[in-house]
Amino acid sequence: MSTVSRLVSGSLASWARIGVTVLIQVALVPIFLSYWDVSTYGIWVAIQALISVLNILDRGYVDYLGYEFLKLGKDNSVQISKKLWSGIWVLLITGAVEVILVGLFSFSDFLTNTLAEGNNINQDLVWQASWTLIFQWAGWTFFSNTTGLFFRALSVWGYYSRMAWWDVAIPLLTSIASVIIVIYGGNLFMVGLGSNAFLGIITIFRFYDIFKLLKKEAIKKEAGSLQTGFNNYLISLMLSGRYFFENFRQQGIRLILTPLVGITGLAAFSTMRTGANVVQQGLLTITNPMLPELMRFLNQKEQDKMEATFGTVWFVLICVLSPGVMVLQAVVEPIFVTWTKGKILFDPILFGALSASILVYSVAQPAMAIIVGNNQLKKQIVLSIISAFVLLASLLVFIPIFGLAGAGLALLVAEIFTASGLIMFAKKWLNANNLSWPNKASNSAILSILITAIGMVFLKAFPDKAWMALLTYAVFSLSLSMYYWNNTPDLAKVKLTQFINKFFITNA
Repeated sequence: MSTVSRLVSGSLASWARIGVTVLIQVALVPIFLSYWDVSTYGIWVAIQALISVLNILDRGYVDYLGYEFLKLGKDNSVQISKKLWSGIWVLLITGAVEVILVGLFSFSDFLTNTLAEGNNINQDLVWQASWTLIFQWAGWTFFSNTTGLFFRALSVWGYYSRMAWWDVAIPLLTSIASVIIVIYGGNLFMVGLGSNAFLGIITIFRFYDIFKLLKKEAIKKEAGSLQTGFNNYLISLMLSGRYFFENFRQQGIRLILTPLVGITGLAAFSTMRTGANVVQQGLLTITNPMLPELMRFLNQKEQDKMEATFGTVWFVLICVLSPGVMVLQAVVEPIFVTWTKGKILFDPILFGALSASILVYSVAQPAMAIIVGNNQLKKQIVLSIISAFVLLASLLVFIPIFGLAGAGLALLVAEIFTASGLIMFAKKWLNANNLSWPNKASNSAILSILITAIGMVFLKAFPDKAWMALLTYAVFSLSLSMYYWNNTPDLAKVKLTQFINKFFITNA
């Protein structure tokens, strides 16, 4: 299978997951709000955020081993198998310890007081939240972590898209199970227990598929070494540290917002962030399948192919994401009000800031791929720590002034800082390895974000002239798209054309 075919295949699977994610998020909000009050829904959201923050050690370990697998390549199946099985044993041991610790935390006075104080939440709901946190964590630890590590190992043999299809089916089926439980009167406790029990059943079938592929590729089970596994675990802590501070920017902010704006404010923020999350997930459908190919081009010092890979991301940003964000900003308010059944007020400043932060995130994805793919751990952790402090300082400044919208503005400032740092580090790495950063294409992508941001500000300032803003934006956006295409290297044009043709032919 060619590079373009692998990218398209992986992207299609990822886009299917995005479709499922959108369907789930769009459907679950009105369903949950029809059967639960805002406080219960807010606790459910807070639990998901807490899981995202607490799982950083395991996620860092799994991802670190995944990058090691990619660097080894399929010609080193024995070494990959040793690292894989060493990692599985470490995940099971650390997972058991983590479940115990999460259980102790779940019934601690700290969590009880945080949920109950100032939110008019009774003790029964706090009890349900505690058990739900334990169920969610156990599901993540014993089901998602282990299958995730096998996923990364099999990606070396070209099974990224097949494993990704499992990631389409699993959230869809578990969400359907959750909806059924809620509709039939299930409370928070019942949803947590039922959805994770169902996840366990699905995981059995996924393991069957995984072991069938391992046998097909003659990847033998090597004796795992706890020493090797824990040595890798210690090394991965730097990556986990980066995830901790990055998660503070992406998910942990929800935990910070809880005491600042309350459970209801948290529900509003999380719900309004759904659109931005969908855009981010959509971008990752391109960048995730891109990473194995990019690593090969970097190792072989192929400048043209590297630029062609970058060009795919920036093409999507300039021609799809930025215009899509602008149009969404113009039409989203009545849709949002209907979607949330009028229980959550729409804030155009917050929504615009969240959307802009995702565009900034997207422009830095090629730089992030270079730094992450080469396991530049020190650079990642330093940048993540500083970005977290930038976010915290911005929250303290903006929330008193702008209210909940200040959280979106703080995220935007932190994202700009992070993107600037990633691009700076990536340029240095490329120069040190006799490669160069494609400045002209990168600047075009940045200009696309600026034009979109100006357009969204105009929409907010002059809502009665939205048609004029959209028309003017369309002229500038189309001109920039043509400029970008005309200045794209020939090889990049060929790759982009192949990508577009295969994507739409496959979907036809």
